[in-house]
Amino acid sequence: MTPSKSPTTWLVGDIGGTNARFGLVSPDGTLLHSSVLADADYPGIAEAIESYLAGRGGLPRPRRGAIAIASPVAGDEVRMTNHPWVFSISALCARLRFQRLEVINDFTAQALALPHLKDGDKAIVGGGAPLAGYPIGVLGPGSGLGVSGLIPAGKRWIPLTGEGGHATMAPITERESAVLGAMRRHIDHVSAERVLSGPGLVNLYNALAEVDGVPARQYTAAQITDAETGNSDALCREATEMFCAMLGTVAGNLALTLGARGGVYIGGGIVPRLGERFAASAFRHRFEAKGRFRAYLAAIPTYVMIHPLPAFLGCAAALMERSAA
Repeated sequence: MTPSKSPTTWLVGDIGGTNARFGLVSPDGTLLHSSVLADADYPGIAEAIESYLAGRGGLPRPRRGAIAIASPVAGDEVRMTNHPWVFSISALCARLRFQRLEVINDFTAQALALPHLKDGDKAIVGGGAPLAGYPIGVLGPGSGLGVSGLIPAGKRWIPLTGEGGHATMAPITERESAVLGAMRRHIDHVSAERVLSGPGLVNLYNALAEVDGVPARQYTAAQITDAETGNSDALCREATEMFCAMLGTVAGNLALTLGARGGVYIGGGIVPRLGERFAASAFRHRFEAKGRFRAYLAAIPTYVMIHPLPAFLGCAAALMERSAA
């Protein structure tokens, strides 16, 4: 992108368990510059941000920022769920010499992004049309499983901040019961995140191998979901299919819980890479498979978010709302 001559920039960030994505936006939300850094290359978030800012070129140094992070945010101290970084928001703000620093849950940011998505930023996977004035749900498997939603409040939207990814995963088929039973022999609480995430894909594959009494290979999540691997390894193919089906179950639960007749969005780094395989999977069937509420769910559209940096949109939206207050 061509750098803007705007005299003001804001820092936005999306911190996951593997990578830290940072960007600079203008006050109208236009992205001016961005980079991806590996979490493991830095001892803490402050060092990662300072490294990013050192490479911003001729753009002005920001004095405000909003960071979306894969962690609960309650109080000044933040401890990441799937990475060892721990930091104080106030101390980080002071170290960066910022006037304001917002730190929000990563899926709160994903939720805030939803009203700003254009048609080309999402792909529909079944259902009817969204109803105006109703809640919207969002969830996404990546290093963990993020879950959030938006509640309409007049002309504004209120994002939900929760930890729905850690709700207990329920089986639907006998095969899923056997797989979750095998996982419970190794994990005390089999949450949705334990199956619907990168590590969760590995858990599913290993549990399937255990149930079938065959040796498990040392596959990564990316290898398990790779189409070529699936063509040669039936357990990888089944793990990917089970992942999509279970995601449909959890997404349907979220739609019922929120009354999300405004739609349910799937984000995260895994599903967009599946492409047409996801659209052809059991996801949508399982989303609707809620007995007496099948017709209710059949009318709710589900989308895959294909915008490359939705959390940046959400962070910018949070900063714009604070500036307007």
